[in-house]
Amino acid sequence: MFKGSFASLMGVDASLDHHHAFETSWLLPPLAFALLRGLISLYIFVTIFFIWGWDGTHGHRDQIGQSFSYFTWLTYWGLGFYFLAATLHTTCYAVYGRSVLFDHWPRVLRALHAILYTTITTLPFLVTIVFWAILHPSWFANPFNAWSNLSQHGLNSLYALLEILLPTTNPHPLLTFPFLVLILLLYVALAYLTNYTQGFYTYSFLNPGPHGEHSRSVTAYCFAILAAIIVIFALVWAAIWVRRRLTRGAIKRSRHDREHLEMACIGV
Repeated sequence: MFKGSFASLMGVDASLDHHHAFETSWLLPPLAFALLRGLISLYIFVTIFFIWGWDGTHGHRDQIGQSFSYFTWLTYWGLGFYFLAATLHTTCYAVYGRSVLFDHWPRVLRALHAILYTTITTLPFLVTIVFWAILHPSWFANPFNAWSNLSQHGLNSLYALLEILLPTTNPHPLLTFPFLVLILLLYVALAYLTNYTQGFYTYSFLNPGPHGEHSRSVTAYCFAILAAIIVIFALVWAAIWVRRRLTRGAIKRSRHDREHLEMACIGV
C-alpha cells in the first residue's frame, strides 16, 4: 500500500493536489506553458531522429544502437519524455481545470513523476559539466557537430533551468536524492556491461586500462561525479526554494479550475 506518510516524503500528499504544481507556472498561463513544454519536447525528439538520420546516411549506423549506452543520450531521452508528459498534463489542466491523468492514476505514479522531475532538473547539468570540462570535445569541427553537441550538451541544461524557474513546483523531496545515486550506479554498471558485450568504453575516464593501471583515476572520477551531483542537487533545491519565496505562491490557474474557485469562495 502506498501510504500517506511516504506520499508526504515524496511531496505528493493529497492535500497538495489543488496546487497542480507540476502543471502550472507562476509566470505563464497554462496553455502557453503547455505550448512551451511541447515545443521543447518536439525539438528534443527532432534532434534525436535527425542525428540518427545523419549517422545512418553518413556511414555511422552502428552509432545509432550504441547511443543507448551513453549517459548523454539516456538523459536526453529522459528530457524528451518528461516534456512530452508535462505537455499532456499541463494541456489537460488548461482545458479541464483539473489533473485529468493524475486523478485516475495510482498515487505512486505521482511519486515517480516527482523522481523524474528531480532527474531532469539535475542530471542535465552533470552531463554539461562532464562533457565540456572533462571530455574536451572539438564540437566546432563542422556545423553538424556544433549543432548536435550544443543541442545535447548545452540546450539540455537550458531546458532544465526553465523547469527550475517557471513551474510552481516545490523544492525536491530529499528522498529523491538516493534515486539519483542509484541511477548513476546503474549507469556505471551499464557502461561496463557495454564494454564487456561490445568492446568499447562509452567514456574514456571509465577505462581502468588493460591491467587496471588507471583504476585509481576511475575511482577518483566516480567520486568526483558523486560530489558534483550532491552539489547540483543542493543548488537546484536552493534555486527552487528561492523561486518559491520570490513568487510568494503565485499560480497562473486555468479558468476552468472550479475547485480553486470553490475554495476561494469559502475562504480556504
